[in-house]
Amino acid sequence: MKLEGVYPALVTPFNASGDLDLDALGRVLDFVIAAGAAGIVVLGSTGEFYACSDAERRQVLAHAREAVAGRVPLIAGTNAAGTREVIAHTRGAHELGYDAVLLAPPFYALPSQRELARHFQTVLEAVDIPVVLYNFPARSGVTIGYEVLDALVEDPNLIGIKESSGDIGRLHGLLERYGRLGDAFTVICGCDDQILEYCAWGVRAWIGGAASFAPREHVAVLDAALAGDLAAARTQLQRLLPLLASMEGGGYTQKAKLGCALAGVPAGDTRPPLYPLAADERDAFAALYARWLG
Repeated sequence: MKLEGVYPALVTPFNASGDLDLDALGRVLDFVIAAGAAGIVVLGSTGEFYACSDAERRQVLAHAREAVAGRVPLIAGTNAAGTREVIAHTRGAHELGYDAVLLAPPFYALPSQRELARHFQTVLEAVDIPVVLYNFPARSGVTIGYEVLDALVEDPNLIGIKESSGDIGRLHGLLERYGRLGDAFTVICGCDDQILEYCAWGVRAWIGGAASFAPREHVAVLDAALAGDLAAARTQLQRLLPLLASMEGGGYTQKAKLGCALAGVPAGDTRPPLYPLAADERDAFAALYARWLG
């Protein structure tokens, strides 16, 4: 499986009662596909997987698979706090016909590099499905280091890594160390404000939560960059940057959902422990959005 293009890390819609809104999920899926998304990540961090029960996670994955109906590849976030739980969620995604899964380090436990390598290897051995690792130490508390990748990178089901550390040196190191693998191991941009730097170094795939509400604009940035028109890509990205900076400044998932509402595909509020934005925060983001449209 070759990853190329924009893969929105999709929001999970909830209704006014805080329950799953699967009809709204279908509308958001249609919205991003119509905008040119190359594929979709379901139940990633922006998808609030951690706030959903096992049964709800299965519902979301099943409904997304049915609604997409093979139009684009689907990647399931199958993260959990324990290895057995990760395997169970990964098996579920495999049974539903997902094309790949996205795996970050298990949260809270803070495994060592040796333990982390063993965790991922155990998952790779348990389920025959392509795996994309997700390096975001600010969230997981653990870096997926070269020691881990060296132990796993020859596994044919390990197809890439979403790099969200914010350290551009990591990009250089990943390409230098594993570039020999070519398309067998893809580095994916997970740092929205660094997409042009990633493209300049040959990266061709981007996973981002803001693409839930601005997919067409993300596609325009990446398409221009991949076509070699960095000036056009920079112009497109400059328009997006105020929104992206606001999201990174706090309330990322809440603002992704607010962006969906502003884009005409409402997805409800976040679930606790993430609470709705304060009125002034909502107004400030809505004003940014209005200026962006203008």
